[in-house]
Amino acid sequence: METGLVTRGINNIYTVEAEGKSFLCRIKGKQLLSVTDEYNPLAVGDLVAFNAINEREGLITERLERKNSFQRWNVKKGLNQTVVANMDLIICVTSVESPPFRPRFIDRVIACSQNVDVMIVLNKSDILLTEDEHERFSLFGKLGYKTLAVSAKTGENMDELEKILANKKVAFVGQSGVGKSTLINRLLGSEQKTGDISEKYNRGKHTTNHAILIHGKHFDIADTPGVREFLVPHNDAHQLEHAFPEFAEFSHECSYEGCLHQDEPGCKVKDAVEKDLIHFDRYESYLRMIASLDEKKPEWMGKNDRSKSWVKRMDRDESEEY
Repeated sequence: METGLVTRGINNIYTVEAEGKSFLCRIKGKQLLSVTDEYNPLAVGDLVAFNAINEREGLITERLERKNSFQRWNVKKGLNQTVVANMDLIICVTSVESPPFRPRFIDRVIACSQNVDVMIVLNKSDILLTEDEHERFSLFGKLGYKTLAVSAKTGENMDELEKILANKKVAFVGQSGVGKSTLINRLLGSEQKTGDISEKYNRGKHTTNHAILIHGKHFDIADTPGVREFLVPHNDAHQLEHAFPEFAEFSHECSYEGCLHQDEPGCKVKDAVEKDLIHFDRYESYLRMIASLDEKKPEWMGKNDRSKSWVKRMDRDESEEY
């Protein structure tokens, strides 16, 4: 029995690295016994136990305990999907334009990050944010998240980003077109494909269709597929509060224990929003996430019906500016 690191997974075939070797592995049996109610049993960054059957192939018998994960809700399957696991840092890459700066997308990335620190990297910093956009970007720093404006085009602050990544295993996540692959090319000297921006939607075309862990000299980067939107995973709704640290100062004074800060009387978080002690747009972002959890269809409804309902919801969300 050996222990290895999952660096890629395609069509239930996983690349597992162990002691300087790479093995193409399948799961032994139909599924991992310890994993239930998940879209994918394994993700890039997982540590696994496996049996090598020859010099190149193996059978995975167990997923070892995760210290953290980045999860999203998979609409089609109606299950939580882990994109990456066991990272030292999640880096949300956003951009000034093409695609435009979307702070509520960043809010959702933070909410999808389970027990792992998040950093926000603003690419294309050679283009200026509007005053409102700058205020919203600066707010993340005031809330305790590390932020950095960079330009993969001009090289601005790329040295600083390299210092932050040193000796870490990090995952880059973001919308299509924000320049994740271009940043990775610059950081690692690799040649990940980059794509042109879709003029019709002002969004990027997908250039990475599966997560992959790329090794550098001083750090490892998990590149993930660009998306238009992340739907937050379906866990206890109270867990969403970890993505809104500014609530903590007020939530313990709410009249009702377990207040979700929606329509409950005596909610001090709502009072704080009205007094401009909590940014109104952050609060609106939180309410939309809660609503997406509320709209999950009951288990007795057929999967196709649930998926159609969620697709409609997602289409509606994507037509709005986050």
